[in-house]
Amino acid sequence: MEEFTDFAIRNYHLFIALAVVLGMILWTEVRRATKGYKEITPAEAVALINREDAIVVDVREANELGQGSIINAKHVALSALKQKADDLAKNKDQPVLVFCKTGLRSSQACKVLTGHSYTQVFGLKGGITAWVNDQLPVVKK
Repeated sequence: MEEFTDFAIRNYHLFIALAVVLGMILWTEVRRATKGYKEITPAEAVALINREDAIVVDVREANELGQGSIINAKHVALSALKQKADDLAKNKDQPVLVFCKTGLRSSQACKVLTGHSYTQVFGLKGGITAWVNDQLPVVKK
């Protein structure tokens, strides 16, 4: 035990680095567990849409819609989502799938929707890019 103590004293910077890394991992896991929404893959999204009649919300800007969109998706730009969030669904317990181009903005949109009392909010991992890469159908508007 004395050898360990001597090692720890001589290499205190390693133990500080270990504590920082463990703290960062813990912080990330706590944030993931308490964020109020779940990120799902395109395959899981298809199941959610087909089995639970999820509302699909496209939060991209209008100039980004040329790549296509998921069938029956409602387009509400992220910049307008706060004002229109209460009008998306009559029942806020209905599943809502949110997507953007790559998944970054959809996480912000998921936070907005959970803040408006939606209870089942899902973000599409990888956004419409992952959807297209998985060769899932899109519609051009």
